[in-house]
This record gives sequence, structure tokens and C-alpha cells, in this order.
Amino acid sequence: MIPFNKPFMTGRELEYIQQAHQLGHLAGDGPFTQRCSKWLEDTIGTRAALLTHSCTAALEMCALLLDLEPGDEVIMPSFTFVSTANAFVLRGAVPVFVDIRADSKNIDPELIEGAITPRTRAIVVVHYAGVACDMDPIMALAERHGLVVIEDAAQGLMSAYRGRPLGSIGHLAALSFHETKNVISGEGGALLINDPRFVERAAILREKGTNRSQFFRGQVDKYTWVDTGSSYLPSELIAAFLWAQLEQASVLTARRMALWRAYSDAFTGTLRAQLPFVPEFCQPNAHMYYLQLADITERTEFIASMKTDEGIGCVFHYVPLHSSPGGLRFSRSASTMQVTDCVSSTLVRLPLWVGLENDQQRVIDAVLSRLR
Repeated sequence: MIPFNKPFMTGRELEYIQQAHQLGHLAGDGPFTQRCSKWLEDTIGTRAALLTHSCTAALEMCALLLDLEPGDEVIMPSFTFVSTANAFVLRGAVPVFVDIRADSKNIDPELIEGAITPRTRAIVVVHYAGVACDMDPIMALAERHGLVVIEDAAQGLMSAYRGRPLGSIGHLAALSFHETKNVISGEGGALLINDPRFVERAAILREKGTNRSQFFRGQVDKYTWVDTGSSYLPSELIAAFLWAQLEQASVLTARRMALWRAYSDAFTGTLRAQLPFVPEFCQPNAHMYYLQLADITERTEFIASMKTDEGIGCVFHYVPLHSSPGGLRFSRSASTMQVTDCVSSTLVRLPLWVGLENDQQRVIDAVLSRLR
């Protein structure tokens, strides 16, 4: 069986976990956490990077930083994971969905302004498959309307927009290190802060609403409860694992790009399917390789055939949030969702993970035999 995903270990994860154990610092914000944060700040160019126990936690911190009130609205795509919306629903806000582009599968910038109302507080963009949204017009629109832009860059580490790393452009951003991502720690994430007005408060929210970080920096003589917050820190064991991965992030990205290009070279001009689109302004990270088939029937048959006949795991992706039970209850749509509905019912993802090199040709041959 060739699985859809297989987590890759660089070889130093257990060594670093053992070091953390020997140092006797297992809770959050130890030496490995600090190394990871510094790496993210230097590599991405963000003002501050705070490790969290998930990308979901980072998005929840974004919602807390906005001081959302019930009825406030946050514009976002519907073709995304539930955490993108749930983080704001938890604060009483209303996700307002707009459609995606048919080519990049990212939020359509031309539809955002029509969704803005007096209650709009933020725009959340999702860099689908590690492919950048067109950020310049979105940032300009946000500036005109006084809105905060949040990058859901769960899939975007090591990708760039016009030479700028994803996560460095919006006011806030969230990363994921889930085992399905390019760089992993099993579970894990990070909040990236580019707007200086959020830096100090984010540290407080992450430390259960206390000024503990200020205490350890010697800025206060004791720490106490000063704001809302929760426990968003990952343990030092998670950070130790992550550090082994971040050390090899460039190598992992290069290997994934080689796999991505092998698919593209084999399929371009040969398949009756739409291939991934990468805009000229994006430098991608090869997070995902997908095909868009003719209809849901063809996709269902393709996935079943690949699994049963070839032993190859291929999967579909998001069920649209706007038409889900939670979406119908907590959100509204500000545009027709025709593209989202179409993509959701026709997109299929192929295996792409470091270590697939020896078996990739088998996947390619199986796809060609069905879709040429």
C-alpha cells in the first residue's frame, strides 16, 4: 500500500527529545521552544513567532487579539478546514464566506469588498496547498476599510508571495506542524505577529492571561492575572521534535518540490483533468499535488479504483463550510459559492511525502492509465 501521507523523520527528533529530558525542562518556553521561535522569526521575517499546540490554537489567539464581540463578522473562504471558522465562532463572530478562484482555489479578492459591512472586523485568507493568495490587493482593501488581515498559512511554510514568505504579510498569521504538513511535530502550530500592537498582548493571552513573560524578562517583580487567555503553549518535547524538522526545512522542501515537479512533468498535456495552478507571483512549497476531475462520480470511482486495484491512497479534501450543519447555523455566505461547490466535489489529492521517491512512478502510471 502506498499511503496518502507518511510522516518523515529527519533522524534527530529522539536525540533532541532526550536532550530536553536531560535538561529537565519539559514544559513550554524552554531552550528548544526559543530556538524554534527564533528560526521562524529569522526565516519568515515576522516580528514575533509564538509556538502553540496547534494551528487551531494560533487562530483562536488571533480571534482573542481582535476583541471580537457577538455579531462581528470575519470574511473568509468556505473551502478550508473548520478551525478557520471555529476560532472566530467561539468569540461570537459570524464567518462570512466568499467564493474561491477556479484556478488557485484561493479566496477571490474581487469578491471581498462586496462582503464588507459595518460589522466586518477582519479578513482571513487561506493559502491553499501552499500557494499564495494575491495579497497586495487584499492588504490594500483592508487598509482602506481599517480591517485586520489574518493569514491562515497552515499549509504555507517555505512558500512566498512576490519574494515575501507567507506568514509575513498579514497583520497576524497561523502555521501548522500537524503530521500532514511539510514540517511536522505531530501536533503543533505557531502564531506569527507582524503588527507591533499585538506583540505584548499575544504573550499574555498565550500564558493563561498572565504577564508571566514580562516577569521572566525582569519587567515586573511578580506575575499575575491581567487579561483573558488560555494555555496555548506546546511542551518542550514537541518543540524538540520540531527543531529537528526546522533544521532540515530547506532540504524537505527541495525533496517535495522534486516530487511535485515529477507529477507535473508526467501529467502536463496528457491528462483529462485540471492540474494545480501556481500564479507567477508565488514560490510554492509543494505541500500538495491535486487533480480536479470532471464530476463527483468520476472522482469517487477514481479514488476507489486507486485503492482497490493499485493499493494507492488518494483522498478528497474539504467539505464546504457554508453548506455544513455548523456553517448553516453559525455563518452566512456573501456570494454564490459555485466554484467552492464544484472544487469540493471534484478535487482529489495524490500521495506526496518525503520518501515517496521510489514508489512515485507507480502512482504516475496508475493515474495515467485511468485519466489519459
